[in-house]
Amino acid sequence: MNNPPTSSVCCMAAPFILEFDAAGRLLASWGGPSVGYQWPQATGGLAVDAKGNVWIAAAGLEPAPPGAARGRGAAPGAAPAGEGGRGAAPAPPPPVPDAHVLKFTRDGRYLMTIGTPGKMDGPDSQTTLNRPSGITYDPAANEVFVADTGNRRIVVFDADTGAYKRHWFAYGEKAAGAAPGPYNPADPPAKSFRDVTCVKIGKDGLVYVCDKSSNRIQVFGKGGNFIKEAVVSKNTFGGVIAGSFGVLNTAGAVWDLAFSSDPVQQYVFVANGQDKKVLILQRETLAPIGSIGTGGRLPGQFLAVDSVAVDSQGNLYTGEHHHGKRVQKFVPGK
Repeated sequence: MNNPPTSSVCCMAAPFILEFDAAGRLLASWGGPSVGYQWPQATGGLAVDAKGNVWIAAAGLEPAPPGAARGRGAAPGAAPAGEGGRGAAPAPPPPVPDAHVLKFTRDGRYLMTIGTPGKMDGPDSQTTLNRPSGITYDPAANEVFVADTGNRRIVVFDADTGAYKRHWFAYGEKAAGAAPGPYNPADPPAKSFRDVTCVKIGKDGLVYVCDKSSNRIQVFGKGGNFIKEAVVSKNTFGGVIAGSFGVLNTAGAVWDLAFSSDPVQQYVFVANGQDKKVLILQRETLAPIGSIGTGGRLPGQFLAVDSVAVDSQGNLYTGEHHHGKRVQKFVPGK
C-alpha cells in the first residue's frame, strides 16, 4: 500500500489576499512577490480606503528570542557536508527585512510603496519605517495612520502621495524614549510603547492604539495629543517562542481592536491572542464588560486571535495568527 501524499504534494498555499462576501464566498484573490515591489515576508494589518484601494503593512518576521534553537542541524547559513567531503552550495542571503507599506487597487494592481524594505533610519525618520504591523485610513483627511512597531510610534502619511505628515510616540511625545524593559504589572506604565500593533479611528475622530505586550490601549486626537489610556487584562504575560513552526510573539492582551457598528460605537472589541478570547469594553470608559470565546480549535474557540473587525450589520469577524489559520464570523445575539 502506498503512503498517502504529504501536504507538499497534495496541497497548495492560499493566495496572499482573499476577498470574500459576507456569506463567506470567495470573490477574488491576488498578491505575492513581483519585480515591481517587495512583497512582505509576513503581512500585517490591511485597510481599504475611500477609493477602494487596499493598503498592506509589511510586518516582517519576528526575531528569534536570544538563545533559541532554530530547528535541527547546522546553524543558519551553514552548509551541511555532502558526500565525498564536499560542502553543499552556500545558503542564499536572507531576504531584505520588511520596513514598508504597500498600496494596491482593489483588484491587485500595484500603486505605491511607503518606506524602503531593509532601510530603517530610526524612530524620527520621515521616510523610513521598521516592521509596521497596523494601518488604518482616515477619509476625513485622506491620510493613512501606520502602527510603526519597530520604531514604537504612530506615523501619518498622505494617502495619495505617500508624503510624511507627522508622528508621535506613547503619551503623545514627539521624541522617542528609551525602549521599555519586559512587562511587569507591578511597575508603573511604561513611558514608551513596547510593541504598537494596531491603530484605529473612531467615528468621533479619536485614535485608538494597541500597545500589545503592555496590555494597554492609548487614545489620542488625530494630531497626536494624548487623551487617555486603559490597561486591559493587567496580569496577562506571554512571550516570544520559537520552534519548528517558526517564531511567534504571544505576549500581551491587546493585539487588535474594532468598534461596534452602532451610531455612537458604544463598545470596543479587543483581540486578546495570549488569553485566546475577544474582550468587550465600554468605549467611553474602556472598562471590560464581557468576552467571547475560549481556547481551542472548535468553532467559536481561538488559538491565536490577532485581528478583529465589525461590519455595518454588527457582525464580528476574527482572524487567527500563525497556527490558527482561519477567519470566523459571529452574529449579534446568536
